[in-house]
Amino acid sequence: MDFRIVGLDSPLFSTLHHMIDASDDAADHRSFNAPTRTYVRDAKAMASTPADVMEYPNSYVFIIDMPGLKSGDIKVQVEEDNVLLISGERKREEEKEGAKYVRMERRIGKFMRKFVLPENANTDAISAVCQDGVLTVTVQKLPPPEPKKPKTIEVKIA
Repeated sequence: MDFRIVGLDSPLFSTLHHMIDASDDAADHRSFNAPTRTYVRDAKAMASTPADVMEYPNSYVFIIDMPGLKSGDIKVQVEEDNVLLISGERKREEEKEGAKYVRMERRIGKFMRKFVLPENANTDAISAVCQDGVLTVTVQKLPPPEPKKPKTIEVKIA
């Protein structure tokens, strides 16, 4: 089924569509392009990690809710010189003796988001602060390039 027909052309539905097609093809042993487990795991992690991105005159700011996580559970990296990768894992709390879960609704497991940074992002000036369960990653902008001055060429008279 083509999800675009019913207006569901978001990346999440696109990923689900590819996963469904891949499982059908795998059953027929015709597909060599089935997504790997790593791809499916990363797609799930990205789909379940919402983020806000703001642009200021001098910086870009990425805001992600991370309740209950310690700084050691969160990783902020720059890949390929212009891809900001925010990842980590929320682990289940140890059950205390005599206690058992009656309901588990809080999300556990890996999370990840990737953002392609614009050309004017200064990847050497990135800061990350997690306060009150909210991760704020600030990427400073590079100063605008100096406008090129016209080059004057001396005319020689022969």
